Amino acid sequence: MPKVEPNLVKNRQAEIIDACEKLYQTKSFKDITIIEIGKLTPFKRTSIYNYFHTKEEIFLALLQREYELWIAELEKIIADNETLSTEKFADALAKSLANRQQLLKLLSMNHFDMEMNSSDEILLAFKKIYGKSLQTVEACLDKFFPNKSKADKEIFLYAFFPFVYGIYPYAVVDDKQKFAMAAAGVDFKFHSIYELAYNCILKLL
Repeated sequence: MPKVEPNLVKNRQAEIIDACEKLYQTKSFKDITIIEIGKLTPFKRTSIYNYFHTKEEIFLALLQREYELWIAELEKIIADNETLSTEKFADALAKSLANRQQLLKLLSMNHFDMEMNSSDEILLAFKKIYGKSLQTVEACLDKFFPNKSKADKEIFLYAFFPFVYGIYPYAVVDDKQKFAMAAAGVDFKFHSIYELAYNCILKLL
C-alpha cells in the first residue's frame, strides 16, 4: 500500500465498509463483488486492493465494526446501572442483541468464509475485538452477578456466544421459508431475536 496518512487510511477503509454494508442490505454475500463495492466508493475500484485484499476481508471488517457497536452498548449497560436483577439484565442484554441484527446475520451466514479468506493482519484485528466482546459480557456478569463462581460465568459465556451465532435464522424468516416450513408439516413457532435471547439468558442465569 502506498504511504498515506493513518487517518486517510481509516477514512477510506470506512468508505469501503460503508459501501459493502449498503449492498448487503439488498444482496446476499455471494452476490456482492469487489467491483460492485468499488462502484459505490469515490475512488477507483483498483484502489480497494490497497486496503483489503478480498471481499471477505471487507465483510470481516464490517463484522468487526458491528462487534464494536455491540461492545459500546454493553459498556453503557455497565456504566448506567449499579445493580440489575436477573430479569432486568436479561432484558438489557437481549435488547442489545435485537439492536444488532446485522451482526447476527453476518455471524450466522458467512463468518467461517470471512475468516478463512482474510489475511493474518485483518483476522488478528477482528479477533481482538471479538475477544473484547467476550470480556465485556464477562464484565457484565462480574458486576451484576458477583456471587456467581468463575466456573458458572464460564459456562454462561460458552453457551451464550454459540447461541448468538445461530439465533438469526430462527428469528428472521421470509415468506418463502414460512411456506416451506408449513408445506413440510413442521410445527415451528417463530419468535423475535429479543424473545429468543431473553429466554435463553434467563435459562443460563
